Amino acid sequence: MLWEQGREAASPAPVSTSQLRVMHILDRDEGINLRTLGEMLGSAPSSVSRLCDRLQALGLIERAASPLSRRELELRLTKRGRSHLADLRARREEAMLAAISRMRPSARRALVEGLVGFRAAVDETSPARRQSPPGSAIQSA
Repeated sequence: MLWEQGREAASPAPVSTSQLRVMHILDRDEGINLRTLGEMLGSAPSSVSRLCDRLQALGLIERAASPLSRRELELRLTKRGRSHLADLRARREEAMLAAISRMRPSARRALVEGLVGFRAAVDETSPARRQSPPGSAIQSA
């Protein structure tokens, strides 16, 4: 609920959930190409290209020639795209903190305990954790 409330409140340029996912990926993996983005999204190249066309038209991402290959384009967030994500994150954090502040202390402790347990379960089932050799940084993190 808070995720959607934050998205709606922070939307000077409305973007779909799929477009927002693209923006988050580009924020994390700046400079990837359309093929890699498509693999990460599990989407067809034509769908990914249309998503990026719309984001570029909104001024949220840009395509630039790759320094490694003239045939490839790199995808990057624009300053406006980074600002949009920062505003979105701030609004979501504000909404979450407001909700948590209205909780009883015992409910907050239960939430923390539940989130710690959830994180441990996710970490245990993470493919990266299962594939990493013993003693690696992923396992000890």
